[in-house]
Amino acid sequence: MRTLLGLLVLCSTGLFAAENTLYTDDFAGDLSQWAVEQQPGGSVGIEHGTLIIADQGGCTVWFRPRLTAPIRISYDVTLSSKARVSDLNSFWMASEIGDAAVPPFAPGHARDGKFAAYDTLRTYYVGYGGNANTTTRFRRYDGTGHKPLLPQHDLGAPKFLLQADHTYHIEITVDGTGRTRWSRDGEVVFDFQDPAPLTSGWFAFRTVQSRLEIAHFKVAKLAAQ
Repeated sequence: MRTLLGLLVLCSTGLFAAENTLYTDDFAGDLSQWAVEQQPGGSVGIEHGTLIIADQGGCTVWFRPRLTAPIRISYDVTLSSKARVSDLNSFWMASEIGDAAVPPFAPGHARDGKFAAYDTLRTYYVGYGGNANTTTRFRRYDGTGHKPLLPQHDLGAPKFLLQADHTYHIEITVDGTGRTRWSRDGEVVFDFQDPAPLTSGWFAFRTVQSRLEIAHFKVAKLAAQ
């Protein structure tokens, strides 16, 4: 009975909403679905069905299709012990404040992987294991350079930091009504109700001085809540 009640609760919150796959990438081919912005010294490539981001000075890898809520983004990712273990980061629902129809990676923006170059976006952002794996934070950028950090979104307990060579399953959900969630291995880490929701935009992986190994990328359209 307890298990049944738990399932009913999960269903009522929308965690088990029906979905329809929109995009996948098993990284068996090329990088045609991705746009890379990276500082010198790093590389991005595909090895044995895995996207490898090996970075030195800062890297953002954008998924080219524009995404519109309600959606779920999911992937598996490992922080390799071959490099610094830090910065399993991501942007989602990202757009330019002046022209939301133009991708953030459009050539005219001339972004080169430096983190400060993204301050002018409107976007949700998680920096998981940032600052040399001492902080995990969620922010909503407003496009003016203001990136407020709420106390409940500033985590530093060991359970919220990165473990080398552990494969994490990440899910990001945007329900289209103002709620976005970021979960790791089935646990919701950030759950944010946005009074001015970002419902359309672009997704990107982000890291610096680390090696990310990414597989099983998928974007699914969720049923309306």
